[in-house]
Amino acid sequence: MSCLLAGLREEPVEVTAVVSVSDDGGSSGRLRKDFDIAPPGDIRNCLLALSGQEPLWARLLDYRFEESELAGHSIGNLLITALTRVTGDFDLAIRELNRLLRVRGRVLPANGGKLTLIAHHHDGSKSTGEKQIASSGKSIEFLEARPRILEPADDVGRAIEEADLIVFGPGSLFTSVIPPLLIEGIRTRVIESYAPKVYIANVMTQSGETDDMGLFDHLDALERHVGEKIFDEIIVHDGNFPSELLDNYVRQGSVPVVDDGDLAGRGLRVSVADLVDHGASTARHHPEIIGRIICELALLNSGKPA
Repeated sequence: MSCLLAGLREEPVEVTAVVSVSDDGGSSGRLRKDFDIAPPGDIRNCLLALSGQEPLWARLLDYRFEESELAGHSIGNLLITALTRVTGDFDLAIRELNRLLRVRGRVLPANGGKLTLIAHHHDGSKSTGEKQIASSGKSIEFLEARPRILEPADDVGRAIEEADLIVFGPGSLFTSVIPPLLIEGIRTRVIESYAPKVYIANVMTQSGETDDMGLFDHLDALERHVGEKIFDEIIVHDGNFPSELLDNYVRQGSVPVVDDGDLAGRGLRVSVADLVDHGASTARHHPEIIGRIICELALLNSGKPA
């Protein structure tokens, strides 16, 4: 998601990012366990992507220690943890950071507390927590979350209700894109919204999470968790990858996500373009390209000139 947000930062649209807080690995997992707070890492990335502060702020908050007990922790994660302790509330801490970082739009946690994901696999087994889900290597039939949360924060609910366009992705399908939909109030508002729903398809599969899944499989997994078909448009990469970069991904068990079904036959508009950032060291979407595509769709549906 942070890649898309970076591309929208300078566009003339009002952005609200609703971010999953279910991570239990790495720095976020340690802070979640040690300080009993929602994991800060994904929120940090989105705040930095939309920050209007000078670039040095982003470098500072993204700085990660390499030694001592702080090894692995970023300044941004520690700042969110400290601000949560100071304010006594994770949601309030994130709102304050939106202000301090001059975020162009809003970054909101899908829920204010810790959320634990439980994956039910096709073989009947279960994996608990993002870290275990990713390492299981098993295909996922469906997700559930604990504790069960009925309603998001008021500002999250209002943002969905007032949206001109609702966008999902890009990002880890089962551990980033789907989790907010496990909150009943978010899922219900998305279904009831008249705003067009757009899915930005990932360009590569994710080893251990979406192995052997094509575009149709990704979309089907999303709509299975919503409970009905909701999408109006899917945005798909249609271009080459730098050969050396692709070889590195293949060695790690990731391959390009391929069109494996009749997407247009489902009543979807399918938009294709070369979406990859060919100058990046990872296979990711080009922020400016997808940012402009989403901006044009948002302005079209708001009635404003693109």
